[in-house]
Amino acid sequence: MNQPSQVPTVPIFGIPVSRWGMTDTVQYLTGLIQSGERRPHQIITANPIMVMTALQDPAYMDVMRGADLLVPDGTGVVWAAEKAGSPVKERVAGFDLLHELMKVGEDYHWKVYLLGSTSEVIQATVERLHLQYPGVQISGFRDGYFSQEQDAEVIAAIREAEPDILFVARAVDTQEPWIARYKEQLGVPVMMGVGGSFDVISGKSKRAPKLFQQLRAEWLYRLLKEPTRAKRMLALPKFVVKVLRDKENLTKPR
Repeated sequence: MNQPSQVPTVPIFGIPVSRWGMTDTVQYLTGLIQSGERRPHQIITANPIMVMTALQDPAYMDVMRGADLLVPDGTGVVWAAEKAGSPVKERVAGFDLLHELMKVGEDYHWKVYLLGSTSEVIQATVERLHLQYPGVQISGFRDGYFSQEQDAEVIAAIREAEPDILFVARAVDTQEPWIARYKEQLGVPVMMGVGGSFDVISGKSKRAPKLFQQLRAEWLYRLLKEPTRAKRMLALPKFVVKVLRDKENLTKPR
């Protein structure tokens, strides 16, 4: 595990999730970028689906445990931490973390690289972020539809752009392993998978209304809007059952 000792964590089935809230998380990541060391760090926005995937796939578990910081994105992870008797300060949603980092980036004139989604979505995302955060330089971008044979050229383009932050929006089973595999080659201070965030920023899809967010039911809103997610969402009740049935092993190291 690469999590620095100063980060308070709660282990969720062997996955060390940060207990920090948004403010401390942003301050920590700002420090990493402003240090000037340019040492690569992978940030994972942990949710129950990812935890369940890790429990079934040792390679994915290695990716999760090898990250430099795992923030409690999913409300199920926040709930599990409460059940473990070591609650996190608050949910740190990846979408919100992206925007908080962009806000800070305006003050420091950070460079950001965007990777993922379709050509149409990534173009619209770049345009909207540029309008919203003109102090941040979008140093490069490309869609997420490339083969493993193209990885080298993608990495070369990112290295040439020398971003301070790399946001990756690809499939959940692709983005984290891809960042982990090439973290050292990429050499970006902060790298984070952001899932469907580009779809929301671009206007292609809408984020759940505040009521769903307050009820910790963004997952339900997404399911109602995209019924095709039903199979993937089956991991959520399985996660709840596992936490309740296996509570004594919830915080044990694996």
